[in-house]
Amino acid sequence: MKQNYENLQGVIPSKVQFRFYAELNDFLRLDRRQKVFDYFYHGPVTVREAIENQGIPHSSVDMILVNGEPVDLNHNLCDNDYISVYPVFELLDISTISKIRKDPLRSIRFIVDAHLGKLAKNLRIMGFDTLYRNTYNDNEIRLIARLQRRIILTKDKGLLMAKNIARGYYVRSVNSKEQTTEVVRKFDLYNIIDPLSRCLICNHRLVELSPAAIPHDLLKTIVTGFEVYYKCHHCHKIFWKGSHYKSMVNAILQYIG
Repeated sequence: MKQNYENLQGVIPSKVQFRFYAELNDFLRLDRRQKVFDYFYHGPVTVREAIENQGIPHSSVDMILVNGEPVDLNHNLCDNDYISVYPVFELLDISTISKIRKDPLRSIRFIVDAHLGKLAKNLRIMGFDTLYRNTYNDNEIRLIARLQRRIILTKDKGLLMAKNIARGYYVRSVNSKEQTTEVVRKFDLYNIIDPLSRCLICNHRLVELSPAAIPHDLLKTIVTGFEVYYKCHHCHKIFWKGSHYKSMVNAILQYIG
């Protein structure tokens, strides 16, 4: 539905121009994508309010330039401003330029919503710290993300709209394989993949274990004959590089390659 900014009780609306870049265009309606467009408003309005009014979570934004100068999300719009909005830069440190983030997003720790369980498992297989529970509600996810400085991965745009969300990414793909490829590419994870370093069940780090160190009561639950095993000291699950493990890793490496 197009904006109707005819005089509001005789008040003439102010106008700015917006240009959104890269994947931020996915949130815009079709007639505003990949182009400069006029945005009318009755002030005062912050740049955060104007961005989110167009359906873009502020947590997906890393840098805003107003008339070529970086501003923060609380900057008030002024008539005839030209506003350029850029997505999260994972490959570049723009902390000295951006007024939105003080630190580059290179701490790769995720929390995943209930719709992305298979993605969470794939990320854990590759060794990434990924919290997931299908009973998390939105407020829990936001709180954990803020306290633990985690990046939210979600299929729910509304989850990323809260003011206290610093890091978030809206996953576009619907297929778990494509989602994994999308996240690996977005966050440039290729060179830090570390298979069999994290528990697939509870996400805790695994430690190497020799066959002699395996408790006798657990021997009946595992396949023997391997030189090295891996144990989670949180849930006590034991893993090994058997054919099932190799097929999982190979499958993931193939579709992110």
